Amino acid sequence: MLDLLESFATVVELSTLNQASKRLNLSQPALSRQIAKLESELGVDLFIRNGKRLELTRVGQITYEFALDIRNRQLDFLKSIADYKIEGHASVTIGASLTTLQTTLPLFVSLFVEKYPEAQLKTVTGKTHEIISFIRDQKVDVGLVADAIRDPSLVCLPLFSDHLELVVPREHELASGVHGSIARLNGLPMLLFSKGTWYRKLIDDLFRRHHIVPDIRMEIDSFEAIVRLLSPCHAAALLPKSYLRSEWLDDNGLVAIHLKELVQTERITSLVYAKQAALSLTARRFIEETARAASGWNIQSKQE
Repeated sequence: MLDLLESFATVVELSTLNQASKRLNLSQPALSRQIAKLESELGVDLFIRNGKRLELTRVGQITYEFALDIRNRQLDFLKSIADYKIEGHASVTIGASLTTLQTTLPLFVSLFVEKYPEAQLKTVTGKTHEIISFIRDQKVDVGLVADAIRDPSLVCLPLFSDHLELVVPREHELASGVHGSIARLNGLPMLLFSKGTWYRKLIDDLFRRHHIVPDIRMEIDSFEAIVRLLSPCHAAALLPKSYLRSEWLDDNGLVAIHLKELVQTERITSLVYAKQAALSLTARRFIEETARAASGWNIQSKQE
């Protein structure tokens, strides 16, 4: 009956069998037989025939409205099927710094993949300015950067803000947190992010303002490497508060210490994409799920 209803709706919309038959690529007699068959199955007259003119009966109008509803439902259904088919094949390419790739990104990715296990995700690493260039050049779909980007051609969604915390081994002399002051970092053995990274610039600026000269034992690009080397080197590090989950600290024998001066290191992590980008369904869903997850974490953080 679906084909008969579509033929009937086309006749109504084009007013004549002649025009409708051309649209449907049917002969006029074949179309007439379809309309007659639909009327026979329903047991009602759908048209009042005045010569070549066709006027809808009252029940014909009701049937036409039903046919439109069926057509719209069918279109929605077919679109859903098409989206489902491409979901497993379409991918989203995410740009992120190495630190973000090791820390923030896995949190968002794990939640997304849990909900959409067939989605394909690719990552490209780079510094913030490089990631922004990748987005403009459509080399990546979205970027996760430690900054608030102001560019009229880009959409920047702030996900969360946090600041640095002092992290030391559990047996470190500063582990108690008593008399915590940034002045204690002067001459302290420390592992820092490599020069040129966003975090290193943030830390160097902090040290300049407070006249701190630490004993820099290593400069490392990898967040994971810093974490693993803190205890063997009996050194301290400044790491983002949002990454310092209690179970993670316990597993690595570390303690996070709050210093009031470190609140000055607040930074915003943002998700960025181009306004005019033709994003795939997978990319749009990644954006939506990431924003939703970040919103939930912000609410939880405020409650704590």
